[in-house]
Amino acid sequence: MHLTLHADYSLRVLMYLAARPGRPSSTQEMADAYGISKHHLVRVVQTLAQQGDVEVKPGRAGGVLLARAPGDIRLGRVVRAAEPDFHLVECFDRERNTCPIAPACGLKGVLAEARDAFLATLDRYSLEDLLRRSKPGLSDLLLTPAAPRG
Repeated sequence: MHLTLHADYSLRVLMYLAARPGRPSSTQEMADAYGISKHHLVRVVQTLAQQGDVEVKPGRAGGVLLARAPGDIRLGRVVRAAEPDFHLVECFDRERNTCPIAPACGLKGVLAEARDAFLATLDRYSLEDLLRRSKPGLSDLLLTPAAPRG
């Protein structure tokens, strides 16, 4: 199983904002902290805003803030909103499935069970839980721009 960058960045944005409560942050600031594309982060923030997890305040003094308490942001819901689908294998997509053994194969059920267990684990945790599990100094790390890649 592999999460898309959209889901990965969604979780990172939420951690960034939660580590700095009440402080509006720009997408550029978050992009610099993680060493990732600002343009991609803009789309991520749009998804998080549509889900009601963040609030975007326009203007010079604006920025992105958490719209909910960290304890109210469930990781499973965030990942489901950020992922386009959870088609682990071709046969999960009924419209595009060309696998000749799909009607008799037992693998699809096992993989569906594994996917559901993965999401159930994420559902048990909130953003607040992530903060508690993080080591001291998380907010300090986020203040230091990441080294350029490449």
